[in-house]
Amino acid sequence: MIKRLLIVALLSVVFIGCKAKKRTTHSKGSAQKTVAVKKRGNQNRYETKGLYPLPEDTGKFKKFTISSVDEYIATFSKIAQYEMKAYGIPASITLAQGLLESGLGKGDLTRRTNNHFGIKCHKGWQGDYDFHDDDEKGECFRKYNHPMYSYRDHSEFLSSRARYAFLFNYKANDYKRWAKGLRQAGYATDKKYPQKLIYLIEKHRLYRFDKGVKLNSAIASAEPKKYVSKVHVVRKGDTLYSISRRYFISVDEIKRINKMNSNNLAIGQELTVKTAQSKK
Repeated sequence: MIKRLLIVALLSVVFIGCKAKKRTTHSKGSAQKTVAVKKRGNQNRYETKGLYPLPEDTGKFKKFTISSVDEYIATFSKIAQYEMKAYGIPASITLAQGLLESGLGKGDLTRRTNNHFGIKCHKGWQGDYDFHDDDEKGECFRKYNHPMYSYRDHSEFLSSRARYAFLFNYKANDYKRWAKGLRQAGYATDKKYPQKLIYLIEKHRLYRFDKGVKLNSAIASAEPKKYVSKVHVVRKGDTLYSISRRYFISVDEIKRINKMNSNNLAIGQELTVKTAQSKK
């Protein structure tokens, strides 16, 4: 386990780009689909990120297996607190999402990719990736060489996207509002996602890890993020789902902004989408 997270030395390991290709097989029932996977060079942009650089990769997690919920919590609670201090996301929320999205650390995607939060590639992702069946077959998911990079990417993912900005106006220990807000922002399609997070937090007392964490003053006193509005004109073939993916905004948020009561669209209809003014 990582003994000391609060270090200031930069990582010395530089991951060299790789052009090698591998193949992965996905199965559903008796049918199988083989997909060529291109491996991108991992630039490891986390090693010098912000005021809280990550510690050195000791390689411990390469053969690490989680046998219980308690072991998962013991393993990742300090990392979650570290990320809370740096980004203001409740450690309880981070741990609950990690538990839920990773299948308690035992899920196939997590074991293959160290992806503990089910974060898909999305536009602009330059790291390694792999394919996995989720909402659709063979979707692209981010891949990390170490779980702590997954935790850092989770922090950056939430803090750099406009649709999650309102969450950071909540108190860092208000896990219930954060849980409901994540669903509202479109992190997951499961309508019971907030209840599942709250259940995990309360069952395993994850809220105890929110206590005593002193937030980075730049985050604790941050002004609410400003927005600029962008208008999308509906074209033939557009759906709320396709528009949400294009602008990285949830369907629910599009409907809320535009005061829509249904999913029906008309060609030429103007929809307001919200994007951050200063996006990382």
